[in-house]
Amino acid sequence: MLQEIGQTGVQGSRIALGCMRMAAIDLAQAEQVIGTAMAQGMTFFDHADIYGGGESEKRFGEAVKNLGLAREDMILQSKCGIQQGYFDFSKEHILQSVDGILERLGTDYLDFLVLHRPDVLVEPEEVAEAFTQLKGSGKVKYFGVSNQNRYQIELLQAYLEEPLAVNQMQLSPAHTPMFDAGLNVNMKNSAAIDRDNGIVEYSRLHKMTIQAWSPFQIDLGKGLFVGHPDYQLLNETIAKYASQYGVSDEAIVIAWILRHPANMQAIVGSMNPKRLKRIAAAEHIHLTRPEWYDIYRSAGNSLP
Repeated sequence: MLQEIGQTGVQGSRIALGCMRMAAIDLAQAEQVIGTAMAQGMTFFDHADIYGGGESEKRFGEAVKNLGLAREDMILQSKCGIQQGYFDFSKEHILQSVDGILERLGTDYLDFLVLHRPDVLVEPEEVAEAFTQLKGSGKVKYFGVSNQNRYQIELLQAYLEEPLAVNQMQLSPAHTPMFDAGLNVNMKNSAAIDRDNGIVEYSRLHKMTIQAWSPFQIDLGKGLFVGHPDYQLLNETIAKYASQYGVSDEAIVIAWILRHPANMQAIVGSMNPKRLKRIAAAEHIHLTRPEWYDIYRSAGNSLP
């Protein structure tokens, strides 16, 4: 199934393939992964210039060429802004990064360019100049950010000519700070801490698409919640609904993200074609409200 990305009019697949790990597989495997994703309706591909030191984008570009896929049948997104030891949203770096991204992907344009994490030293005027130049040259159609809160977005937006389309945020049943504060307003507990200025509600009001990354992780340090001893109840609950709906555990996790009325987009990073097929079944699952909350609570979250 497709959904509009931001306010762009672009119809993108609700499940996107994250290509961070593509540098770790060979060309033939990359072709199989991309072909499988396309066959399952995953036509949105997420990249970043730092993934595999640029090799992930290069591998993808080579595989697409070998497969003979039409550029207009894919939506390509990449990210820039991370340097070795610092972040860089300067006009010069953004423009140079895009040129490198396009060359490695073997394409003339990106559908979306995303700023990779916040840069505390950002000069929004420079970002605006870079975006205007990229848009005018036809190198990038639309723009977004990642891991940014409401006021970081508003600062940039004040200088931009068009709305930012996406914001990539980490989200999984075991990583829910975007939901916790909203459920615990005015409570004296750690869940009530507002870590992102109400980014879910802000995104809904401004019709920004939240792209949920690492949907199977606890966080970058603790790894996957799948099989983790601290998340036994969560895994049991997911398995219960997987059995009930006749799908895999992975499909239930992605269905849990897609169930949110903010019309989020899930980014999955698997390079396993069989697993991609299992995940794709999430498109056909619509969890009930009690089922959604059951999964949320089973991760150790308490409702007030």
